[in-house]
Amino acid sequence: MLVTPKTRVLVVDDDSTMAKFLSSYLARRDFEVSTASTGEEAIRVFRVYDPSLVLLDMSMPGMNGIDTLERIKQIKPEVSVIMVSGQSSPELIFRASKLGADDYIAKPFEPRDLDQRINKIMDRQRLSTEVTQIRDQVRKQADFHMLFGTSPKMEDVKNTIEQVADTNATVLIRGESGTGKEVVARMVYAQSPRRDKPFVKVNCAAIPHELLESELFGYEPGAFTGANRQKPGKFDQANNGTMFLDEISEMHPSLQAKLLHVLQDGEFARLGGKRDITVDVRMLAATNKPLERGVEEGFFREDLFYRLNVVTIHIPPLRERREEIPLFLEFFLRKYSEYYGKQPPAFSDYATNRMLDYTWPGNIRELENVIEQTMIMMDDEQIIEPRHLPLFMERRGAERRRRFLEEALDRKLSIEEYSREFVLRFQDRHTEKELAGFLGITPKTLWEKRKRWSLPHSR
Repeated sequence: MLVTPKTRVLVVDDDSTMAKFLSSYLARRDFEVSTASTGEEAIRVFRVYDPSLVLLDMSMPGMNGIDTLERIKQIKPEVSVIMVSGQSSPELIFRASKLGADDYIAKPFEPRDLDQRINKIMDRQRLSTEVTQIRDQVRKQADFHMLFGTSPKMEDVKNTIEQVADTNATVLIRGESGTGKEVVARMVYAQSPRRDKPFVKVNCAAIPHELLESELFGYEPGAFTGANRQKPGKFDQANNGTMFLDEISEMHPSLQAKLLHVLQDGEFARLGGKRDITVDVRMLAATNKPLERGVEEGFFREDLFYRLNVVTIHIPPLRERREEIPLFLEFFLRKYSEYYGKQPPAFSDYATNRMLDYTWPGNIRELENVIEQTMIMMDDEQIIEPRHLPLFMERRGAERRRRFLEEALDRKLSIEEYSREFVLRFQDRHTEKELAGFLGITPKTLWEKRKRWSLPHSR
């Protein structure tokens, strides 16, 4: 039987009577509730308790509600916050709204008023979660079909996945950002005997260290202020299934020791717990950094590195498999043409060459973003030309200057206007002599033009 975890709420109020009332009332509504009486305490509890909703008093001694709200939103921007206050100050309400507060309720209030606000937030959270899940499913299905092109290097990756998938071996997936490491992890999982069991992903770089420990291992009642009930962690959820730790290089060394214990013995202890819990979890991890350097510099444990590095899958960057770029272009053009309700355009030969020549430091993710941006900015044109592509793709000076000339012709600039804008655009990259040469004039003539344009000399 699957037990749905209760929604965690943090009540922050220096009025103990109000805090007890809210805590009792919310507990009867089947929420899991923790409390704090100051802003400073709220921040400490929030980091470990990780609530989905915060009821935050606006007026407190020391760190007030506005300052506490700002700190909370820095830690977890997506958390929902309802401000509670006995003062109806439009200025404070406006500031709270600008900082990301979802709603405001004035003391004294009727419980049904609070219910309405909480229900509205919970409905919005559920809708957002459903939309995200649907989008993720669509994206993952699409990614599975388009990740592998025709390059020999990706054929090697595909063969390694097939060989290792039906084993229980730990797999370390390496590759630059945007190469598709999570897609590879899900392909290993989808072809494994555990494919009908949970797949649990944790991004070690996206969760603060204080939260990551409780997120992975859970906690027991009394582990910290506000820990009123037991909370299972991600390893509990992944039992008999697969755990994927993304950006493993960002994990704090103190957590690396606990992770090593799980890998070696299949056991872990919850935060504040006194006994070990046994789990059966297949481990997949990913990194875009060289872990060997982390070992040398002392921020990654050598014994953990060897435990993770049983099988390595290296995903080559896009610049090393350029023959696949046309396949990605076609795939993303269809995807975003359908998404934005447009007829799919075609790339001109020159624009295709531009895409092939670019180094793609952000790999497939960057290419996808370029195609989406291009589709947004295009009107009803059916041919994508270089002028439709982002300026940052122009790596060479000659390309930048040629692009500038195209823009000037489109805008029907006069020779004088063209010369002035050319100097403004490129004076930081070239000497006066070079600028004059590009314009077909002498440095003396350029000096005279600068005086006429009231432009100081660059150097």
